[in-house]
Amino acid sequence: MSELPSAADLMGDYGVSRGVALRAFGVLREEGIAEPVPGGRWRVVRAGTGADRRPLEQRIADIIMAEGLEVGEAFPSASVLAERFAVSRPTVTKALEKLEAAGVLAGGGQGRVRTVRTVPTREERS
Repeated sequence: MSELPSAADLMGDYGVSRGVALRAFGVLREEGIAEPVPGGRWRVVRAGTGADRRPLEQRIADIIMAEGLEVGEAFPSASVLAERFAVSRPTVTKALEKLEAAGVLAGGGQGRVRTVRTVPTREERS
């Protein structure tokens, strides 16, 4: 994927305000052309592939079904998930806490391995 110029680059090169640059990025995001990446940058989404706009906790819950995890199995760490979804670890931690509150995952906390508590059904994920 191609990385787009930063808002600061657009401001300097084209003499536009930060608000104009951010609105332009917003339009690209709404159209499914670009998406934000860590560090305040944006990248072009591959043609023909739409970005998954569901909440992160739903996308993380899909890992259980996609990888065939069973009740009691270890769940990937926050660091692994942060890299996989290109988001920060605190963002992943919040999503994992929501899944723990919903009863999908068990455990967690510093140094503890999260495990699958239940396998979510299609209705629970939607």
